[in-house]
Amino acid sequence: MRILQLHSDFIEYKPTQKEIAIAESTDLNAIKLEDIVVIFTCIEKGDNNKTASKAIIELTESLKVINAKRIIIYPYAHLSTNLASPQEALKILKEMEKISIDAGLEVYRAPFGWTKTFNIKVKGHPLAEQSKNIKTEDKESVSEAIKAEEKLKSDWYIFSEEGQLIPIEKYQFTRKSELEKFKEYEVSKARSAQQTPPHVTLMKRLMIADYEPGSDSGNMRFYPKGRLIKSLLEQFVSHKVREYGGVEVETPIMYDFEHPSLASYLDRFPARQYVVKSENKDLFLRFSACFGQFLMAKDLQISYKQLPFKIYEMTRYSFRREKSGEVSGLRRLRAFTMPDCHALCKNLDQAEAEALKRFQLSIDVLEGIGLTKDDYHLALRFTKKFYEENKEFLKSIIVNYGRPSLVEIWEERFFYFIFKWEFNFVDNLGKASALSTDQIDVENAERYGITYIGKDDKRHNPIILHNSPSGAIERLIYALLEKAYKIQMLGKPPNLPLWLSPTQVRLIPLNSNYQTYSENLANKLKESHIRTDIDDRDETISKRIRFAEQEWISYIAVIGEKETTSDNLQIRDRESGKIRNMTLQELSEEVKSKTEGKPFQYLPLPLNLSRRPQFPS
Repeated sequence: MRILQLHSDFIEYKPTQKEIAIAESTDLNAIKLEDIVVIFTCIEKGDNNKTASKAIIELTESLKVINAKRIIIYPYAHLSTNLASPQEALKILKEMEKISIDAGLEVYRAPFGWTKTFNIKVKGHPLAEQSKNIKTEDKESVSEAIKAEEKLKSDWYIFSEEGQLIPIEKYQFTRKSELEKFKEYEVSKARSAQQTPPHVTLMKRLMIADYEPGSDSGNMRFYPKGRLIKSLLEQFVSHKVREYGGVEVETPIMYDFEHPSLASYLDRFPARQYVVKSENKDLFLRFSACFGQFLMAKDLQISYKQLPFKIYEMTRYSFRREKSGEVSGLRRLRAFTMPDCHALCKNLDQAEAEALKRFQLSIDVLEGIGLTKDDYHLALRFTKKFYEENKEFLKSIIVNYGRPSLVEIWEERFFYFIFKWEFNFVDNLGKASALSTDQIDVENAERYGITYIGKDDKRHNPIILHNSPSGAIERLIYALLEKAYKIQMLGKPPNLPLWLSPTQVRLIPLNSNYQTYSENLANKLKESHIRTDIDDRDETISKRIRFAEQEWISYIAVIGEKETTSDNLQIRDRESGKIRNMTLQELSEEVKSKTEGKPFQYLPLPLNLSRRPQFPS
């Protein structure tokens, strides 16, 4: 909001012509007001009632100094090019008038939406002319979907393996404690983290990631090991989606608030946006790949014969302004990497058939990453109407999953989807986080103008599926670390899946005499696509072994005289906890068999530990 404040002997104005359709009704006679403070006011994009309140607070303070109590709020759009919509501007001007009256001021307001002639005589004291730029601090765009979600009333059930819908208060959670934890988390909606989750300690100690103090909360730095893990996960998920038939694209990370399709969609999605200003535009950073993919799909020529059409992107990054109390390690971030795969389907029957394929795709993706059905819980969310009309489809999902699932049923639909499912991981603090998900969207094709040519040669809007087969990549790392901690609490050695381990084999030469031999071994293993490094530091053997174990390295071999004169290596196997005699060939074959079908990258750090800088831990 921009204000030009003029302490005046008088102002005289006369409405002459309507400028806009919503111009206020007014007397067309000239009006003269004497000994008055004229508040020429320009309402800008992003201004709200909070801005109005702040403006009047500042105004009343300045009026006390010049001993004035009479004001006129005069709409004046010429102070800025970044104008709010007329409807919003009028609403805020009326709010300013109300607040001013409540503050005990004598208030007049010039009519909004008119061209006016005016004469003004400004007093000659030093404080007679003042300009103000009123900004509402910590502006955040909150969608109507968020507001609705906070008030949303739901009925909760458990879907049994047999497809029976049981109210949660009647369901026996015996021997299903994790499912009960998940239920409690969802029903209570207690999202804030009161304790530091175990994975935060682990991500730092393993030198994977850490908070970035120079950025906003929930924006992380990833060290070389963490970047390797992220990259491998991104490659694996993308490969699985392409294998499924996804067509990979890339789209922008920011969009215009005022774009006609985007503006209405923002209020249908429960996410808070980052706001960026560029020239005279307010832009928001994307919270998913939906916008770019939908705007792209709008420009495509599509036949019903080409459906379902699957479009995919690995977004690096998506952005959501999560509440500060909910931001926690890698579990809930404000900037994250999200695989997004949309499918355009010709009707609901095709959408449901495709959703079942994507459900299995998501199970396969999580299993390939290292998570089983023991590690996550299924949640289904839909309206009563959808349940009544699609019972067989829902039972198909339950049969596929093979376990009891949490169900949330809404009386009425508010969101753009009629059905949604999620796989949720429950961590060591009892907090649940969605991994894989899919939605059946019945609104956005029409909103964005996405069409296909049907058998009848007419244009139709497709139904859109929104699938993330894994959920955010960072959240996968969170789940793997939390799972490792659970394993540790059971007295077993924690680890990462071998294909994700930054170092798969660690060689420890007894002394410098065996360095060259160790490097030769490492090069041979490298040729077999096995990440191998050498702890050549001037430390004791026991200390270096202990350090390797603390790094969760799967295979450790000490290299001495015996190893140089024999084909055998003494391998410390982390998984079995035993020392095994293995040839280099046997070790190579075992690692390759355990990592078969997974992407590979070389060491993210120098071969020799003595050459590595010390990252924070």
